[in-house]
Amino acid sequence: MTGGAPPGGGVTGAAPSGEGMAGSAPPGEGAPGGAPSGAGAGLRIRPARPDEAAALSALALRSKAHWGYDAAFLERCRDELTLRPADLLSRHAAVAELGGRVVGFVTIEGEPPEGEIGALFVEPDLIGSGSGAGRALFAHAAAVARSAGFACLLIDADPGAEGFYLRLGARRVGEAPSGSVPGRMLPRLAYEIVAT
Repeated sequence: MTGGAPPGGGVTGAAPSGEGMAGSAPPGEGAPGGAPSGAGAGLRIRPARPDEAAALSALALRSKAHWGYDAAFLERCRDELTLRPADLLSRHAAVAELGGRVVGFVTIEGEPPEGEIGALFVEPDLIGSGSGAGRALFAHAAAVARSAGFACLLIDADPGAEGFYLRLGARRVGEAPSGSVPGRMLPRLAYEIVAT
């Protein structure tokens, strides 16, 4: 699992294939490729802290549940969606705060030129709300990837979140096996990083 963006900077670690860690972003926020629309005052992106691993893991499970999965399915995904403090040190992990509340997180994994959004999750009450949290996290990940020299970010998306990534400019390039549910395939997307 890849879930939160690593604190401050270095993008390292193996890119996992998985149960849509890049899975539960809001489906309809803002304008593709730009700043989030509706991201009102108070939305802030900051590095994730190791002591937030348990809270971010719980957020990932709540967000995954938004798509209607039952308790047995979520339990099969639990290990893959669980962050450990060391994960937040070895990956680029960032959180979104809205009014002082952590409402989402993103992680980037891998080494240039090709990385992976290992996780992008937002609180279920914000999915589709126009808060801009998911879009802001994605924009942050793209900016960090650009500055780190990445040319492309791969995304193994939850099927429910695929449209969100497509609206942001990702394109479907195939399928990837779930790391949690044998035989389940996830949309594999690619987002090309435009050099500035």
